[in-house]
Amino acid sequence: MLQKKKKRNWTLHLMMMPSVAALIVFSYIPMAGIIIAFQKFNPGFGLFGASPWVGLDNFRYIFSLPSIWQVVGNTLILSVAKIIIGTILAIATALLLNECRHRLLKKSVQTIIYFPYFISWIIMAGILADMLSPTKGVINQLITSIGGTPVYFLGDNRYFRGTLIISDIWKNFGYNSVVYLAAITGIDMSLYEAAAIDGAGRWKQTLHVTLPGMSVIIILMVILNMGNLLNAGFDQVFNLYSPGVYESGDIIDTMVFRLGIQQGQLSPSTAVGLLKSGVSLLLISLSYYIADKKFDYKIF
Repeated sequence: MLQKKKKRNWTLHLMMMPSVAALIVFSYIPMAGIIIAFQKFNPGFGLFGASPWVGLDNFRYIFSLPSIWQVVGNTLILSVAKIIIGTILAIATALLLNECRHRLLKKSVQTIIYFPYFISWIIMAGILADMLSPTKGVINQLITSIGGTPVYFLGDNRYFRGTLIISDIWKNFGYNSVVYLAAITGIDMSLYEAAAIDGAGRWKQTLHVTLPGMSVIIILMVILNMGNLLNAGFDQVFNLYSPGVYESGDIIDTMVFRLGIQQGQLSPSTAVGLLKSGVSLLLISLSYYIADKKFDYKIF
């Protein structure tokens, strides 16, 4: 029976091979570079050459940097704010779109809010730089038109962190709302009919039928986001920040970039990456455990 099933599905296995090969080449084989975190690595000696082993010295060096806790704090603040606010806004948008009965309006709004997701951060950074320019930006022109003072959104530590959070949510919440809207369309309509017969209005139907019906997808999205808690968005921050806003915008990934690429400190930057991966594994395992025990939800 098993042999017949394998023969019947050989084409599907064949289709998987390019993806499996790419996963092995670009994800698993490079993991050998983890040893750099425990060496005083010299590229001239090669990966498995004569670079001296230093044990945990690179990790000690990272935690001795004066800005390390500020960088970790920025990363956590940005990540948590993006996850919480983005999730709430995406769910609310999905619920509102679900209540819209005008098909053309619904599709138009979906397209408008979904479109920024496809724009790369390089292009988006240019758009934001123009929009938020303290002299010619549309936002500051609006502020001055009502008697306010121009704000340097991308160069002032008081506003830069909020700018990162809002711009990230603007770019990505459309995608998340479409995911949640798809979850809503999969809810059995008979549940709404039963709730209406029991006297439930639209608000109570949303509270007792729609949200519980979305709970599995919400939990799944939160679990996936927990694994990225220490990834505050390198593409976004790198294209928008400057030395003047390191205090509020510098994150772990940008610090690793400066250490590894700009300063050539490959071993400490690898140590940070390994530490990040370990924490992310712990967080996603913990969130999966909570989802299993508290919500009886299993991915595998």
